Amino acid sequence: MNRLNNKAFEILRVEVERCANNDAIGQTERLIVIKRLEKLRLEKGSEVKFDELRDTVSDIYPQFSDKVIKKAIKANKPSEIFAKITFLMILLTGSVGIVWMANLPNPMIRKSVAKTAPILLIPSFMSMDYNYREAIDTLGQAEQLLDNPTSAADIERGETKVKQAKKHLDQLPVWFLGYYPETYCNWLGCTWKFTFDEFETARKKVARLEAIAFQNQNALNPLQEAEQELKAAKQQYTTAKTIPEKEEAISAWKKAITLFEQIPVETIAGRNAQAKLKGYKQELDDAFTATYISAAQEFDLEAQKIKPINPQGASKLWQQALYKLNQIPKENSRYLEAQKLLVSIQSREQTVANSSSINYIEAAKQYAFAAATITQKPPHPAAKWKQSAELWNNAISQLQEIDVKDAGYVEAQKLIAQYQSNLGIIEERYEAEKSGQEIIVQANQKIESLIASSPSDRQQWKAKIQGVINQLETVRSQTTSYPKAQRLITLAQRRLQNI
Repeated sequence: MNRLNNKAFEILRVEVERCANNDAIGQTERLIVIKRLEKLRLEKGSEVKFDELRDTVSDIYPQFSDKVIKKAIKANKPSEIFAKITFLMILLTGSVGIVWMANLPNPMIRKSVAKTAPILLIPSFMSMDYNYREAIDTLGQAEQLLDNPTSAADIERGETKVKQAKKHLDQLPVWFLGYYPETYCNWLGCTWKFTFDEFETARKKVARLEAIAFQNQNALNPLQEAEQELKAAKQQYTTAKTIPEKEEAISAWKKAITLFEQIPVETIAGRNAQAKLKGYKQELDDAFTATYISAAQEFDLEAQKIKPINPQGASKLWQQALYKLNQIPKENSRYLEAQKLLVSIQSREQTVANSSSINYIEAAKQYAFAAATITQKPPHPAAKWKQSAELWNNAISQLQEIDVKDAGYVEAQKLIAQYQSNLGIIEERYEAEKSGQEIIVQANQKIESLIASSPSDRQQWKAKIQGVINQLETVRSQTTSYPKAQRLITLAQRRLQNI
């Protein structure tokens, strides 16, 4: 504290002003005394005494009033109330320090205090009571929000409540579980019973709710992604101008529906997805049906246009239209409309199919007639047999174009069997003719070789001639090579007799 306070300084200053003269010397004396008093006011230490104060001013102002000095000394003394307050502050600070130390989160300290002076643990009891109440309340709210969520906001709020409950549980000292402060609770009416089972149950509940919150939060992202994909697919379908573009949009639409189905149903996102899924599927079915009916109508119109000049192309278009219409399920609201269109297209397609089957059969018969004609009065060269085989293949190819649903299908199958049998005979005659020609060429080569060589060994030479004869005898009759083979055999036998 300062040796001279402001109040005492002001009392002395007024008396200095009264004692000072108005001339230059008087003003100088006044400044000297004021500086001395100012110095005392700034100094730290014990309060100034009467004699010291009297000596400070009496050498310049002998007439300085003792009453004023005594009044200043009295004003300079500290107030008793201030002293009491200071004492109380020191006492209170010391008490708070003791209580703070007693309530430190140290099991050794708290257990000792709980046995000897439990009243010092009132702050801890109050904190535990508060955190227990808040943990139970927030945990109950979190459980209600997360076990029965109605929106994403419930998930977020539930997650926040779980964090708050966990924070309050963390504030409960584990060492205090099972301890019940009877005195405190008798005064204030505690609502808790700290037990290991209760604490463990609360912890498990927090962990379970954290997992639920995590799963629900994770499921929200796939839901948003699925909704975005669905919105994009719908937009793509709306702006599509052609059937292929609409079918591409429907494919994207189906993929988006699949994303909804993959969201876990135990989450709020999954339940929301399931609630919306039925409507989304109905919209997809409607778009699917409308697209397929439109596609069938376009195929039908195009087929009718090209029917006069390209009946086969028209038939294929009608078959595509029928395929589209057959994809529409019976439970669809436009099923009867699709069936009506299907019947009309089937009628037009059947007409073309019947006409086409007749044309195919007639064309096949023409090929068969040509194939049979060129092979009359055999034998014939291999080239002619090959040409005949190609004609029979063409006839069979025409018959194979007839669909099983066409009226001429049975007749076509009968002709195919007949023509395949004929083709087999022709191919066999072709191979026989080809083989005979090759044997004649080889026999001539061997004969020329025998004629050019001298018979050094008669038996060996006879054996070679016999080999040529045996080879020529393999040439089949009814081939162009057969007469040649017979003439060569006769010549060879004569030569063999002359050896």
